Amino acid sequence: MLNKRSLPAVLSAATLLSIVGCAGQGNYTREGVSMAKERMSFLKSATEWELARQAFLAGDLEKALRKVDTSLEINDTVVKSHVLKGRILIEMGDLGNALQSLQTATALDPEEPDAHYYLAIVYERINEPEMAREHFEIACEFDDYNPVYAVAAAEMMIDLDRVDEAKAYLNSIPMTENNAGIRQSLGHIALIEQNPEQAVEYFLQARLLAPDDEGIAENLIHAQIQAGNWRDAEKNISRLLKRPGNAEREDLKILHAKALMNTGRAIEARTIYQNIVSQDEGRSDVESWIGLANASMMIGDLRTVRKAATRVISLAPDSHEGFMLYAMYHRENQDHRSALKSILTAIEKNPSDPVLFALCGLIQRDLGLPNKALASISHAAELDPSNAQYARMLTDFTRGAYAASPSTTE
Repeated sequence: MLNKRSLPAVLSAATLLSIVGCAGQGNYTREGVSMAKERMSFLKSATEWELARQAFLAGDLEKALRKVDTSLEINDTVVKSHVLKGRILIEMGDLGNALQSLQTATALDPEEPDAHYYLAIVYERINEPEMAREHFEIACEFDDYNPVYAVAAAEMMIDLDRVDEAKAYLNSIPMTENNAGIRQSLGHIALIEQNPEQAVEYFLQARLLAPDDEGIAENLIHAQIQAGNWRDAEKNISRLLKRPGNAEREDLKILHAKALMNTGRAIEARTIYQNIVSQDEGRSDVESWIGLANASMMIGDLRTVRKAATRVISLAPDSHEGFMLYAMYHRENQDHRSALKSILTAIEKNPSDPVLFALCGLIQRDLGLPNKALASISHAAELDPSNAQYARMLTDFTRGAYAASPSTTE
């Protein structure tokens, strides 16, 4: 039996244990409630962020901004929310606030590549190219297997006239050999360096890596044209025209006609040009009328040459092309005085084109004006000293023979 004198002490201890137990349980409950609230906060923030992202992708920028602001009100420590807000503000043209949002994102996580990438875009748009380059490079540093970052950094180097640095940078990226975008960028650099043959190689490599990329295919075509590979270019243009959505592209049709002209298929080229100028949108296309005249000249269709020349003068009276075409037309018809009048008008409108002086020299030769002819051809050679054709014309002139009329197709 318990001693009666000890009973109050026992009761006191029991009471104390009861109080302590209740206090401990209360703290635990409050911590649990706090953690539950925190989890709910993250959940609500993530839900609002997802709604913002969906609205952004759908093009509803106002809704996207409201939702991302709500997400940040719930939890302003989430980096991707600040990045998304920056992207939304970029699209809205609010570059100042976009800059602030993205700087906050990089402060929260200096190793988040997307934050640096979009920050670089803002710097590029506010004409801070060096800052843009720096942040594009930082983005690539933290994710050097994302070609977008590497290509963007290289493009900024090119804009800063640091082409050699851009080339070295792209070649240092781990995925350089196996990424179409990087090979494509190296092709662009090769064109800048006036090395179209090397550009062709890069674009061919890029096409192998991304065979369905039409941008790469078009880059390859233009490089092949610059390199003088007209037959390969024509084949690739034909393939592009067969793809869905390309059949009515006028720019590809014109390019195809030029390629056909330079591979000796002038009749096919003329057909393309005739189809273009017969359409409503093509009737005022000066380039197509010039192409039609040149193709027609190659096959002796002088009637069409005259029609095209007249149309070019009507559409572009201040340009030299129409008068040059008339000079060629009159010369073919043995009307050398009219040819001389037309070519002198063309020269007056464009006195820096060596082709005009070369043609003028031929016409003056036809009229029995050897001194003037020699002066005109010499001037053409002075304007374009790297053109071997003009040097040959001068040599032939002194020997009493004369070169054919200079090409105006390409």
